[in-house]
Amino acid sequence: MATISLQKITKDYGNHKGVFDLDLTIGSGEFFVILGPSGCGKTTTLRIIAGLETPDSGKVFLDSTDITDYPPRERNMSMVFQNYALYPFMTVRENIAFPLKKMKMNKTDINQKVEELARILSITDILDKKPGQISGGQRQRVALGRAIVKEPKVFLMDEPLSNLDAKLRVGMRAELKRIQMKLKTTTVYVTHDQIEAMTLADRVAVLNNGYLEQLDNPMKVYEKPANSFIASFLGDPPINFIDAELEKDGSQTFLIIGESRIPINRDAGSYAGKKVMVGLRPEDIKVSDKGIPAKLTFIQPLGRRRLEHFKINSTGMEVIRATSSDQTLSIGDNCFIDFNEEKVLLFDKENGKII
Repeated sequence: MATISLQKITKDYGNHKGVFDLDLTIGSGEFFVILGPSGCGKTTTLRIIAGLETPDSGKVFLDSTDITDYPPRERNMSMVFQNYALYPFMTVRENIAFPLKKMKMNKTDINQKVEELARILSITDILDKKPGQISGGQRQRVALGRAIVKEPKVFLMDEPLSNLDAKLRVGMRAELKRIQMKLKTTTVYVTHDQIEAMTLADRVAVLNNGYLEQLDNPMKVYEKPANSFIASFLGDPPINFIDAELEKDGSQTFLIIGESRIPINRDAGSYAGKKVMVGLRPEDIKVSDKGIPAKLTFIQPLGRRRLEHFKINSTGMEVIRATSSDQTLSIGDNCFIDFNEEKVLLFDKENGKII
């Protein structure tokens, strides 16, 4: 196990591409996820940790050792790529054994380690097959085995599940987490998939345009996002954003949404009388006998749950509600939508920061 520390890392490719002034500390044995959209700097960060890229400025530490200028082979890290990068002319056994052969380990010990690892990864029956003869999920396990076999201090994973179909991804997420918990190896995992981040991470770092936006455990990032970008990036279905105004009447604060005036237990502060953006998670919306007048315009059945699309009568804005499938509302019904005000997120309309 090992601790990784990035101190004031900058890698500027121009046109606002790269990473900028990045500070991160990844704990020993932690499953750490770097999350963000394409081009946000997450793969650049991983490559700097691996030694495949050199930062323009800043330092990389492995435990207390400055490894900023170390070549990849001297960092005691293993990387799993998106495309698996297996040798097609080698068998599964030979692919996994390859790093050990380079380390000049004797043949008996190599065979023992490969067999042991194959049992952990449930690939003993394919050891003598070549990558072209096995499934995508099996190839992913082989790539993982090749990374694990030399017992590195750190695993680096660059969107390793993105080439798998949806069903395989679910199974492999569970498999990855199980293996990492068993081995207790520090793991840095890059993804644009917020479900992977939520299910795998001990902590998640959200990057946007090369800057660190928020760092915390996944549920805290989900429940208390630092800004509207993060709120929109985490959640399936995505969060609803509604234009509103904050009004103060004596000691009471009200949300003005269209023609509806809803009391909330918040201090309006300097935002009294100003326009704000209301964030409502689909699972926090409910149908009530009071609230915001709306019309149900569309239903997406999803087995045991369904997504209901409402149009707010006075503004025309759409709101999506996630609920159980045993609902009685039908398309075209008029109703009131309401919400637990403790779950309401308020954002500055100008800069997107949470209020």
